[in-house]
Amino acid sequence: MADSPSTTEIWRPHVTVACVVADGDRYLMVEEEVNGRLAYNQPAGHLDDGESLLAAAVRETLEETGWTVALQHLIGVHQWRSTEHGDAVIRFSFAARAMSHDPARPLDTGISRALWLTRAEIAALGVRLRSPLVLLSIDAWLAGQRLPLDTLDYVSADGNA
Repeated sequence: MADSPSTTEIWRPHVTVACVVADGDRYLMVEEEVNGRLAYNQPAGHLDDGESLLAAAVRETLEETGWTVALQHLIGVHQWRSTEHGDAVIRFSFAARAMSHDPARPLDTGISRALWLTRAEIAALGVRLRSPLVLLSIDAWLAGQRLPLDTLDYVSADGNA
């Protein structure tokens, strides 16, 4: 007999966004404290309730790096089970262009600094990368994987796009 809806827990993955921001052969990265260790990631974070994926990617990049970016493309949607917390993650990776930087802007709690690294420097970080999705999204971008931003629609609660 199947579980009734009242006894079955609904699976809810973490929905996250990340930006691959390139400047020549360097990529914008963040150094952050995660569970007592320093880890490296693209500017990334969780989608907030009522927020579009596009707005979340721009917001997270600004909050974590002080950089205002313009999104250019959707690189891909990646599914992964986090080794950090064991939960499933659905990550929307975007390509973005750096527009302006506010060096005086305080960075999110836990973020040590923003830095620009080459792909080789990022790969050399090995287990210090926050997830395998960091290199996966850079490599997808380098391979030319690009989808139009209007692939993603946001419809508000009142039904407006």
